[in-house]
Amino acid sequence: FLGHRAMDPIFFSPPNGVPSESKLATYMENVGGTTYFYPTAANHQLTPSSTVNTTENTFVHVASSQINLSYSHPGHVYPGPASHVVNMQAKAQLSMAYFLQDELRNDILSRNEIVNSIETECQDLPLEVENYHSLCQLESLPVHPKLPVQSSTYKATHNLTGVKYCLRRLHGFRLQSTKCMQIVDMWKKLQHTNVVQLREVFTTKTFGDNSLVIVYDYHPGSQTLLSKYFIPSAESTNGYSDPFSGEVRPFSHKSTLHRAATSTLLAENEIWSVIIQLSAGLRAIHQAGLACRTLDPTKIIITGKRIRFSCVAISDLATYDPSQTNPLTVVNHHQQDDLTALGKLILALACRSLQSVQRDQIQNSIELISRHYSSDLRNIILYLLSSSNRRSVTEIMPMIGARFYVQLDALQSQCDIQEDELAREMENGRLYRLLVKLGTVNERPELNLDVTWSETGDRYMLKLFRDYLFHTVTEDGRPWLNQSHIVQCLNKLDAGTVEKVQLMSRDEQSVLVVTYAELKHCLEQAFSELVAAATAV
Repeated sequence: FLGHRAMDPIFFSPPNGVPSESKLATYMENVGGTTYFYPTAANHQLTPSSTVNTTENTFVHVASSQINLSYSHPGHVYPGPASHVVNMQAKAQLSMAYFLQDELRNDILSRNEIVNSIETECQDLPLEVENYHSLCQLESLPVHPKLPVQSSTYKATHNLTGVKYCLRRLHGFRLQSTKCMQIVDMWKKLQHTNVVQLREVFTTKTFGDNSLVIVYDYHPGSQTLLSKYFIPSAESTNGYSDPFSGEVRPFSHKSTLHRAATSTLLAENEIWSVIIQLSAGLRAIHQAGLACRTLDPTKIIITGKRIRFSCVAISDLATYDPSQTNPLTVVNHHQQDDLTALGKLILALACRSLQSVQRDQIQNSIELISRHYSSDLRNIILYLLSSSNRRSVTEIMPMIGARFYVQLDALQSQCDIQEDELAREMENGRLYRLLVKLGTVNERPELNLDVTWSETGDRYMLKLFRDYLFHTVTEDGRPWLNQSHIVQCLNKLDAGTVEKVQLMSRDEQSVLVVTYAELKHCLEQAFSELVAAATAV
């Protein structure tokens, strides 16, 4: 924090942002026990203010065009949401005018809670593995693993950066050849918003065996495609754990498709959103000369509205054959398998049933899709499941058609809303800097051996302003908790308006009438003294 002192607005304010001594020269007069501060004759002119206190104790509103706020940096002031954003946002409480939307805030808080959580069940794990510590198991060992070898997933913290990562450990796995690191390097270079980024791969004996650890980016709060869209049933855990294998299932599985047809199907636009994101990630993988090979509902994660391929490169490492001269020669075959797996995944998603992709159920599943969805969705599934011609992920784009622009429009609208939220938080940061200045000045025990520093001179007015800001009470003595009052007063203080404010001591024996411009000058001057004392050699 102190390292950025020279550039931080808290410690540095441009000269034109602080009213000069000559502009704010005042004289003091005590009338009937009340102290009044008046501008000098040169500045003793009535200037329009946002509110004028009349003799009838009423407030007259003045048009904003007549108010001279004189902000030193107009760009630092949040003007309110843009017109196109107002119409997109849902009606909400008044508190959202100052803070994040409840949905966005709760989402961020839940992810932070997951990242910072400390599990007591992780005590049996090693304290440190290579450059990572604080390991915590993210999921239990699967009964019917989908990966070629048994694996475990952990959350861990990097020793140097403190960043959280996801570690996928392959149990009892020994690399046959270091030549496979060529494929690892290709995966590390692949960066896409729909693919979980691979960071590094290393071997270790810390777990008591020869383990291979693959480090990925960590996305807290994610859930698998299986857990979000498919209802768990006994049929998914009774030994038929891999419905994508193509094996014929007993008759009991045929009833699953009938139940899916009578249950709630997904909206077609949601299915197309999944298709667009999966095809975008798959396109990046194939263009990099790689293949996913783990296109399974349990290996695709969803974070918010973002869909990502996870567990990439594991199949390449687990099935690597060092006797092959060029292992990339079979990548075309694996890419065709990816497209078939994508077709099965879309089919299962549309039918809400994993058993719908079985060989004896595909025809019934296609008929179900024809009855409830458009022909475009049916055609893209038939294309991906066909094996008569050589398929390419780029050929899916014309089938998606104009739906891509619908997805793009939704993303841009979301960006507009989040940019407005960011602008609002910048406004909160500006008010926070004001509160930091006030907090460092008010009630300071001493400065430069002066124990009365915060209680005398200009600092006394700031103390009374603090009470006016936070300690106001109603007529019957109850605390008056009004956030808009606090925000409005801080904005006027930051602007340095000529509007007058009446400040009263706690014993009600002294009343000061000052302008916000004078208060701002007092604050800047007092804080400058603190900065000078802090930086004195």
